[in-house]
Amino acid sequence: MRLAFSKSSAILSRQRIIPLIDHWLILVTAAFFASTVAAIAGTGGGIILLPVLVGVFGIRDAVPIYAVAQLVGNLSRVAFNRPLIDYKVVVWFILGAIPFAVFGSWLFTRLPDTGLLKVLGIFLVGSVILRRAHLSRRTRFHPRWFAPIGGVFSIVSAIVGSAGPFLAPFYLSYGLTKGAFIGTEALGTAIMHVAKLSTYQSLGAMNLSMWIAGILLGPIMVAGSFAGKKILDRLPVQVFLIIVETAIVGFGIWFLIK
Repeated sequence: MRLAFSKSSAILSRQRIIPLIDHWLILVTAAFFASTVAAIAGTGGGIILLPVLVGVFGIRDAVPIYAVAQLVGNLSRVAFNRPLIDYKVVVWFILGAIPFAVFGSWLFTRLPDTGLLKVLGIFLVGSVILRRAHLSRRTRFHPRWFAPIGGVFSIVSAIVGSAGPFLAPFYLSYGLTKGAFIGTEALGTAIMHVAKLSTYQSLGAMNLSMWIAGILLGPIMVAGSFAGKKILDRLPVQVFLIIVETAIVGFGIWFLIK
């Protein structure tokens, strides 16, 4: 089964390398905009870039390609916000994220449809309502909670490609904003992407064409992160929170009606 999946993926990738050339301008524009938004709001890049990748490569190739591009983009956000990273949160996050990223990547090669988007949408909208109702406070949120959070996030991310909006409410409730939120989230997610990509590769769900496509988008993601960081530095904290919460609710509704 793994061999058949690998052969099918390789054939599809060769068939789609020509559309990549035809639609390169669209891919570059989407990658830059996605990375800029993610650098400002800490989430949302996948909602922008993934549909474009799916249109060019198909869902089975788009998810691993997106993971490669996101790895580069996240590492650039780590570099731009390194002094503000909360490493205690990162350690707890990756303790849950790594094993479940492997498990989720294994599921990706076997599940035709996850049915998780509507559940995720309900959670996202509800999380903002609860936060606005002051039911989530920093004093009640311990870093070790990020272990199960990382586990759930990694499974969803490995299967549907992107679950960034899932993380934002927890980082905000913990008290991380602006550069601290962006850098901390990016480092944990980057490590999770390494686990995902390693598993995709070992299961035959990736090939050289996918790696090349993702790497080619990498510099664009870095440029978007740089532009987003410049914008983020000029944003007041309250404006930042409004942007993130608006994005969370918007993505939640989008998931519900998708």
